[in-house]
Amino acid sequence: MDQILNSIMVQVTDDVYLKDPLSSELGRKIINQSLFLIAELGMEGFTFRKLAERVGSTEGAIYRYFENKHKLLVYLTAWYWGWLEHHLVFYISNLTDPYEKMRIAIKLLVEGPDTKKNQYLDPEMLIQIVTEESYKSFLTKEVDIENQNGYFKHFHRLNARLVTLVKEINPTYKYPKTLVSTLMESTLLHAYFRKHMPMMTEIGLVGDEKVDFYNELIFKTLKNES
Repeated sequence: MDQILNSIMVQVTDDVYLKDPLSSELGRKIINQSLFLIAELGMEGFTFRKLAERVGSTEGAIYRYFENKHKLLVYLTAWYWGWLEHHLVFYISNLTDPYEKMRIAIKLLVEGPDTKKNQYLDPEMLIQIVTEESYKSFLTKEVDIENQNGYFKHFHRLNARLVTLVKEINPTYKYPKTLVSTLMESTLLHAYFRKHMPMMTEIGLVGDEKVDFYNELIFKTLKNES
């Protein structure tokens, strides 16, 4: 099982990149080293010139893969949501109880997969970057056009799968999409708060308390509306 999950490759829409970074050794190095460099510098301090120095290449070579650093961030964020979707499908494929499936989905969103390994990039670093920087991938003036071009399709696909689970639990609930999008984004936001603005949350850094809040949020909401 671990071998299957560790070999997951997310097919990001080709409008995001100029050349598939997973198609070459340099491209894979660009993806992996960008994670570490963004974690170190933040998106504001991150540049392709600095990335080129890190991978031992030229700035021009980086631009052959990505038009700009925004699209690189979109790529990484899309990879994250697609990676989670693959794991969710694998985890719940043989289950029938929608409550159990939703509990697994919530735990996946809050804590990530049980095994955080992948042969193409470092999932631990990916989670860190998405937690710290992913809002910058869509809070832009170009979001409408980028959304039409499929930049965020993996986010939408995971959202749709979770909406299906909500409807299985409570078919009459009126706001399944809003509930699910709130769940997906707040798991990242509160992870950010726990690290940088701890006065904004009661949720501890470790233990089941992180998951308990979201279980309570989802299941009590759906029960109260049934």
